[in-house]
Amino acid sequence: MALWFERLRSIGEIFSREVEVYLVMKHNRKPKLCLVSSSGGHWEQLQKLQTLIDKYEGFLVTEKTQFEANAKYFMIQTDLKDKFMSVKMVVNGFRVLRIWIIERPDFIITTGTMVAYPFYLLSVLFNKKFVFIETFGRANMPTVAGKKMEKHADLFIVQWETQKIFYKKAIYGGCLY
Repeated sequence: MALWFERLRSIGEIFSREVEVYLVMKHNRKPKLCLVSSSGGHWEQLQKLQTLIDKYEGFLVTEKTQFEANAKYFMIQTDLKDKFMSVKMVVNGFRVLRIWIIERPDFIITTGTMVAYPFYLLSVLFNKKFVFIETFGRANMPTVAGKKMEKHADLFIVQWETQKIFYKKAIYGGCLY
């Protein structure tokens, strides 16, 4: 249990440094955080960052499934093998635009998957901070989402030392579990 806490604290400290720099440079208020991921293991990992929402202002976004989630907003569930992925991504894109207008997040934090991609695009478009945490489940290979979103990520964290070889901007932050 102590090892998990130390690793979570490590990622939290990395992120807190980024937040503090951002606050000093741009704002005199707490930043608004948007934590977004798909359901399942990515969602379980993202929930470990609830302490950041407790410390700063923020909200959670995930996919709508038959399982209950404590998210404020829900997206349509999709994956790369879904034949209706393009249509679902367009619908999710409009949902994200609505969320963006309502919430105006300063930071987007994700543990991956394509449900976060529209948030990534808006963070690039509106020059907001984007933090990508590569999934714990891929120790020996990169993810499609990670490869797509690394380019403009302000902070790209991997949970395995072995993942660093796949990403130029990656820093090792330890395990969220």
